[in-house]
Amino acid sequence: MNARVNARVSARVGSSPRVRVTPARVAAAEILTDLRGGTLLDAAFDRRTSGLDARDRRWVQELVWGLLRRRNQLDALLAPRITGGFAILHEDVLDLLRLGVAQLQYMGSVPVYAAIAQTVELVKQRHGIGASKLANAVLRRIARESAADPLPEETLADPLDALALHYSHPRWIVGRWVARFGLADAEALLAANNAPAPIVVRPYGVASPALAAMLAVAGVGTHEVSLVPDSLALDSGVLLTELAAFQSGQFFVQDPAATLVARYADIPMAALVADLCAAPGGKALELARRASLVVACDRSVARADRMLTGMGRVNAPNVQTVVADATAPAVTSADVVLVDVPCTGTGTYRRHPDARWRLKISDFAVLGMTQRAILQAAATVVVPGGLLIYSTCSLEPEENDDVVDAFLRTHPDFVLEPPALGAVPETVLDAGRLRVLPQRHGTDGAFAARMRRRGAGDTVTTDRATATEAIA
Repeated sequence: MNARVNARVSARVGSSPRVRVTPARVAAAEILTDLRGGTLLDAAFDRRTSGLDARDRRWVQELVWGLLRRRNQLDALLAPRITGGFAILHEDVLDLLRLGVAQLQYMGSVPVYAAIAQTVELVKQRHGIGASKLANAVLRRIARESAADPLPEETLADPLDALALHYSHPRWIVGRWVARFGLADAEALLAANNAPAPIVVRPYGVASPALAAMLAVAGVGTHEVSLVPDSLALDSGVLLTELAAFQSGQFFVQDPAATLVARYADIPMAALVADLCAAPGGKALELARRASLVVACDRSVARADRMLTGMGRVNAPNVQTVVADATAPAVTSADVVLVDVPCTGTGTYRRHPDARWRLKISDFAVLGMTQRAILQAAATVVVPGGLLIYSTCSLEPEENDDVVDAFLRTHPDFVLEPPALGAVPETVLDAGRLRVLPQRHGTDGAFAARMRRRGAGDTVTTDRATATEAIA
């Protein structure tokens, strides 16, 4: 930055004692507060931006998602310029500084003076004049020096440290993935996690070409999805809820990885299906294309209500929503039982960049107990000859193969059975299990195992009245 720009920045910041902080920046700060309190990013974003217009919502999303995807880089710029280190800062001040640096470094539409003045005023309002003076000094120094002081990842001797800094992931997660996938594949995964996820939709009640034509009339471009050809990837920047095709229930949003789980299940026609961990409901809708009835369960009343609303929008009469805990199934018997269990979600980091900073090593043990309990309960519901599908959006063996292998060892009445040839592409099958990897398939990550209960041949419940009686 040249001297003239420096002077202009100093003058504007110094002469603006009553800066009005924009609502979008206030929302961004509150989202980070919510994240520190344990709220998930999507929920925090919806809550804090509900009063903003579409343009400001997109701006907040770009800023916050970008911050979370670059947090280590932002911290590398901040740390040497804060005497005493991060330990002297309130955690909210540190997050506000990250917001400021993210605007300086990565938000090209934001003038330097605005990034500094707005952040300083936010700090002042929330933490007083002393903290705001520190913020002003740190941000102005970064604005002057960062271009001539590049990030040090290329000088780091440890390649894991360099990857963790460059791709902004916790080092221990990077180490796990390098050990499992190798350096090149792990780096590709890290890069995939930092790429914005496309909007992919599934036609419902309409053929894919017809839906593409409707969207084209509305000015929305679509693109083919390689692994799921009848899905449509939409141009970025689309406000879905304003589209007539959305309002009339002719599509729902679903990443190809989730669609592949439902196709991998390869359920028989007219089956009674119990989806015991169903929210937000996309897999239940996919299964409903072939099932006579899908009982979609979730233990959260709020999630079940949202699922019910979604089912009503697309008019899915053969999906019945039930509030029930998966460890105590609301269905006494079913031809197919799907358990898409709670997991660490390491396959969805491109959509949920907050998750990488929330994950702890202890989560594998805690979630593992829940996953095993759900799978054990689900097994009791499957009729002889029926199917049990276990799935996650995790990449981790502790949540995937380890759980399935332990279950099969203790349940000799179940056997791993791959789907019929052509149900899913061969590239996503691994020894009969579904394994979708972001760095190899360009989608979210997913895992599934299809298990058949030994006994009579497929016994399919074709009468919906009879099927409904199976609900406890």
